[in-house]
Amino acid sequence: ASRAGITLFEEKNFQGRSFECSSDRSDLQSHLSRCNSVKVDSGCFMLYEHSNFMGQQLFLKRGEYPDIQCQGLRTLSLLEVHRGTYRIKVYEKDNLRSQMMELTEDCPQVLEQLRLCEIQSCVVLEGHWIFYEMPNYRGRQYLLRPGEYRRFSDWGATTSKVGSLRRAADCF
Repeated sequence: ASRAGITLFEEKNFQGRSFECSSDRSDLQSHLSRCNSVKVDSGCFMLYEHSNFMGQQLFLKRGEYPDIQCQGLRTLSLLEVHRGTYRIKVYEKDNLRSQMMELTEDCPQVLEQLRLCEIQSCVVLEGHWIFYEMPNYRGRQYLLRPGEYRRFSDWGATTSKVGSLRRAADCF
């Protein structure tokens, strides 16, 4: 099994002070004052704006990110490897009400593909999923681990606007 690894850099283009990590970190500020570029050697990680894994999130899988702005940058979470299928049930209304749609694949256009104006609740059955505020995996991101989310605030969002969603796959 390959070991997860990420390197965070204070400056763009992998310059300045750096910090290597292979596990969850609840306080990155003791290592770096900011983060403007990242290299992920293996694994998938979620960067969080605030402590306790709160605030704006940024999903990173294997690759190089020469120019990212992480305002705040307080915590880092390593996602567990998931082998097998990905399943999520989404609902237009809160408390898992209304017509349910079950997905097993990425969805770049929620409105066009699912005919849903919003997603107010969901159940993650298998794997980790990422909700994006806008279509084509843009805008604010929210990581959803297996479990029930009875309202959009349960996954950290301030609105029920979900423009796209994808599986947190290809991590190793």
